[in-house]
Amino acid sequence: MRITELNPEPTYVIPFLNAGRRRHQFFEDKLPVYHGLVDELPDSLDCIVATADLQGREVLGLNPIEPPRLLGEVLPELLDEPLAELGIVDRNRVLAILGGDFYTYEDLRGRGGTGDVNSVWQAIGEAYGWTVGVAGNHDMFGQKKSTLPNFKPPLHILHGNRVDIEGISIACISGVIGNPENNFRHTLEDYLETLEQMHLESTDVLVMHDGPDSPGLAGARGNPAIRETLERTRPSLVIRGHSHWPKPLSELKHGVQVLNVDCNVVILTNSE
Repeated sequence: MRITELNPEPTYVIPFLNAGRRRHQFFEDKLPVYHGLVDELPDSLDCIVATADLQGREVLGLNPIEPPRLLGEVLPELLDEPLAELGIVDRNRVLAILGGDFYTYEDLRGRGGTGDVNSVWQAIGEAYGWTVGVAGNHDMFGQKKSTLPNFKPPLHILHGNRVDIEGISIACISGVIGNPENNFRHTLEDYLETLEQMHLESTDVLVMHDGPDSPGLAGARGNPAIRETLERTRPSLVIRGHSHWPKPLSELKHGVQVLNVDCNVVILTNSE
């Protein structure tokens, strides 16, 4: 699968509450929604919705009864309008790809919190026909660190393996490179070995939380060792989060495309 075109400007913007850099300060931020085209989608799919790092909360009215929900939990209802503008009204014909990190503190007291994101995955899984993705290093599922939940199809959260969705081969690797005693972290050696063993040359989409840098795009931070492995194993399309890039799309050697969906949403429809 290849992206043939990506609108450089957001087609839609969603307001949300983001934690400030100072403790107990938060502000209203904006989540950009981009539209792109891919060379081919199966007949059973109208679009792919890809996103990651939605570490914010919904915007509420002046007198909310309940605390604001996680941004990812309310994402499906917030995307109804931009999807409808693209002529997509049947949620069962949408594939959601999630790149991890969907938690922030309930009171928005600061950045970098780690907590339970089951509600996000369940909400998106119930909204769309298929949901596939990975865990980020700020995600937990219940109280256990580094433990993936046993979701039932068509909801898939994976690490080191793959799933076939309507003929699209999707490989997944959760977490980041770091101290394995911490939540969803792997040594560099283990991470690269997992990539090598996944036979990425036969993969349509590789979903990662951590990911490669891109020397061809200024400010495209990431891990050079991951990039070198991907340039050698050559998956068609990599979807990643974790590090924000100035532009969502870049290309590595040998035509490997990298779509960075850190704190943005990209809707991919068929180019035909």
